Amino acid sequence: MTTADQWLDTAPTHWTRGRLKNLIFTATNGTWGSDPVEDETDVHCVRAADFDRVSQRVTLTNAPLRHVEPSSLRQHLLEAGDLVLEKSGGGDKQPVGMAVLFTGAEKAVCSNFCARIKPSTQVDHRFLTYVFAAAYGQGLTQAAIKQTTGIQNLDTGAFFASRWAYPALEEQRRIADFLDSETRHVDAVARTREAQLRCLRQLWRSRLATTAHALIEAHGLVPLRRVVSSVEQGWSPQCEDVEAAPHEWSVLKTSAVSSGIFLPLEHKRLPPDLAPDLRYKIADGDILMTRGSGSPAHVGVAALAETQGRNLLLSDLLYRVRVGYGWSPRFVMLMLSSQPIRGYMSLLFRGQSGQTIKLRAEDIKSITVPAAPIHTQDAIAEELEAERHKIDAACTALNRSQLLLTERRQALITAAVTGQFDVSTASGRNVTEGVSA
Repeated sequence: MTTADQWLDTAPTHWTRGRLKNLIFTATNGTWGSDPVEDETDVHCVRAADFDRVSQRVTLTNAPLRHVEPSSLRQHLLEAGDLVLEKSGGGDKQPVGMAVLFTGAEKAVCSNFCARIKPSTQVDHRFLTYVFAAAYGQGLTQAAIKQTTGIQNLDTGAFFASRWAYPALEEQRRIADFLDSETRHVDAVARTREAQLRCLRQLWRSRLATTAHALIEAHGLVPLRRVVSSVEQGWSPQCEDVEAAPHEWSVLKTSAVSSGIFLPLEHKRLPPDLAPDLRYKIADGDILMTRGSGSPAHVGVAALAETQGRNLLLSDLLYRVRVGYGWSPRFVMLMLSSQPIRGYMSLLFRGQSGQTIKLRAEDIKSITVPAAPIHTQDAIAEELEAERHKIDAACTALNRSQLLLTERRQALITAAVTGQFDVSTASGRNVTEGVSA
């Protein structure tokens, strides 16, 4: 069984063996301060939400302003070269323990859920940032997590006691220079991939909107009250937030409907001792719509259910829309996802951005869709679905490429800061080979 510090056996012999704490001068808990007084004394407060996790830098764009008393500010003010370490928060998909570098653009402190890390005098701050990234990737932070009431707390004492090896300052700087250059190359490719993904998503939205406009012009509009046979809201039993086996019953989460795609595994398992209410059983071909969200873009989003043989139940956060004779569920779902129809739908939303915005069941029936005959609906739905499959395939390939880039970036950082190759002679292209294709 391998351990995270097994690399120490093969680290360069001239590197110093020690612990992470040998690279740290001080670690100071942050502060939340008080409400801003709205003058020049207010400072930005860095939270985990203000971490750029790709570049491993603090970004102050959305960091809130807070007031910190002068005596406390002297203790907590961030300086260029400090690191900010997330101590509390995280989640299953993004564990606590990430650290990012503060470049000193403006006055700032870090929140009380974070800690300010000052590197030792003989440690390059960029090198230490990459060391923390490697430690995070190796799972050293996860091993030091203590979780209570759903919140992950990092035991910094245990984390800083992790065994580590490191070179002298001059070699640290060479490694940091090398990684700055190489990760810049990888990140440029990643930005290109992300731009390509945005273009593909826009291509689909444009194709859908163009089709909807043409159908409206050719056939006019009809309200859903003349199309649907029922609009129902689900129930909210106490469920277990675990995946159900195919034969078990489960209740869908809101996230089961995402960007017009149905995700049957986004559910909570119904406890075995609780009988399912079969009135809310999902059937293939049901149109599901999101009921509410903090963002209007996530309200009224529609997807077509494909249960894959699973026993799924409708939650109270979703609507189930069933269409009547002469209407294609897939066609109606696609039209509900198009920009012209969503533009009208948004006028029916109740609530304000930043709060919970809702779409009422009775308002759904006043939404209009193109009044195309059934044979046209079937042909359009088939054509659009075929095009979407092509776009989805391209997006899947790009997402796979992005994942590979992330893995190779992490591998490059870990290899360099653990001495697995000499950066003075290695180009690093063996690690990132093929990522620009």
